[in-house]
Amino acid sequence: MKYIIGIGYDSHKITKDRKLFLGGVYIDENFGLKGHSDADVIIHSICDAILSAIGEKDIGELFPSKGQLYKNLPSEKIAHKVMILLKNKKLKISNIDTVLICNKPNISKYKQKILTSLKKIFKVSNINIKGKTTEGIKCFENYIQCYSVVLIKK
Repeated sequence: MKYIIGIGYDSHKITKDRKLFLGGVYIDENFGLKGHSDADVIIHSICDAILSAIGEKDIGELFPSKGQLYKNLPSEKIAHKVMILLKNKKLKISNIDTVLICNKPNISKYKQKILTSLKKIFKVSNINIKGKTTEGIKCFENYIQCYSVVLIKK
């Protein structure tokens, strides 16, 4: 059996005037992330990892931030379209590994909800998420970042 691998990254600036969504889960905080869609960095980084592995354009090209078509779009809808591209190529996700980098929220409080959501969205049981902080690096304090690696079965 052959495999292909993809890596994805996303980051969004913290803002007070939005709701926070991570991995398809609403996180009850007093801030959200600035972005054209719902700015879910976890779903975005996973989608870009999948698109990278299958040789497609990234989500910025497939879902441009110009105009109103994708304004405030739930990231689950982006993921659904990415999963259709994957299915059309007769490919399947083997596993996903994700690293979320932020000082707040504390991801351990939400980890199981996020994992359950991601398993449903990406139709995969082998998925992991790790939370890391910026360890006091000031330039990253106002952002949430996410890296994802996806292994896909040919």
